[in-house]
Amino acid sequence: MKRPALLLVAVVSLLCGCASTVRSNVTAFNEWPNELPDKTFVFERTKAQDQSLEYRSYENLVRSEVRRLGLVEADATHKPALKMTVDYSVAVSDLRTIEPVYVDPYFYGSPFYYPPFYRRGFYGFGYDPFWFPPVVEYRDQTVQINRRQLHVLISRFVDGKSLYDVKVNSTGQNSSLPAVMPYLVKSAFADFPGPSGVTRTIDMKMN
Repeated sequence: MKRPALLLVAVVSLLCGCASTVRSNVTAFNEWPNELPDKTFVFERTKAQDQSLEYRSYENLVRSEVRRLGLVEADATHKPALKMTVDYSVAVSDLRTIEPVYVDPYFYGSPFYYPPFYRRGFYGFGYDPFWFPPVVEYRDQTVQINRRQLHVLISRFVDGKSLYDVKVNSTGQNSSLPAVMPYLVKSAFADFPGPSGVTRTIDMKMN
């Protein structure tokens, strides 16, 4: 296989690997109590969030995760011990990359192609395939990068004291926030409550 073909396979494999994994930087600050007798909670929403079907979809993802941790959503007859807010954002930007591409000068059809060179060696005249080094070509391309952030805050209902404040930052080429959000939410509660004030990098494979 010629060098350009090898390079193409490597680039495609790299992009496929990136596309199937969501990498997030997770920073959580917490003063989570060792004992929490009342684990009931409610979601606190803005008016816009209350009317957003997209927000409610992401809220359901958070609801599932905190239930797994033992928290229970309060009903209308019970005063909750905790309140929870969920916020998210996504920003799209262009990233310009300039990458070297190594081209085999002996590859027929290459713009750098020239015939093989023969020279007189120790054993007489013979073909020398290593006489010329590979040619370097630079390719300039622009790709779209999506910068996604999820912010979840759990605080005491009675006085608003923060107990768990986590931000998840993730960058990738997948432009579908609904497809990526389940992995951001899982990352937000990985090893809950975890170390306070420490940024961790979490990789999750997409199903």
